[in-house]
Amino acid sequence: MSYCAYESEEELFPQMECETASVSYSKDILMILENNCYICHASHVQLGGIVLEGYDNLKRLVDSGFFIGAVTRLPGFSPMPKGQPPLPDCQMEKIKAWVQNGALNN
Repeated sequence: MSYCAYESEEELFPQMECETASVSYSKDILMILENNCYICHASHVQLGGIVLEGYDNLKRLVDSGFFIGAVTRLPGFSPMPKGQPPLPDCQMEKIKAWVQNGALNN
C-alpha cells in the first residue's frame, strides 16, 4: 500500500509569492474585475449605478478614492465584493500597487 505524505504544512500548502512589481491593467487588474466585480458592476448590470467595465469608468472611481476604499473595505465605504469575503490578499496587493503606480491603462 502506498500513500502520499507531506512532512510539513509548507509542502502541503506552498506559499506563492505575490508579484506586484509589474502589475498592469490588462494583465492583472482586468482579470480580477472580470472574476469578482463584473457580475454586479458590468455595463449591462450597473448595480448601485456603479460600472467598473471599461478603463475610463474604473479610472474615475480610482481617482475619486471610491474604488480602493470599497475593495480594501475602509471605514465609510461599502465593502466589496458585497456579501462576499474580501478579495484574496494577493489580488488586494495587486490592486493597491496598480493604484499607487498611477492606475495606468497598460
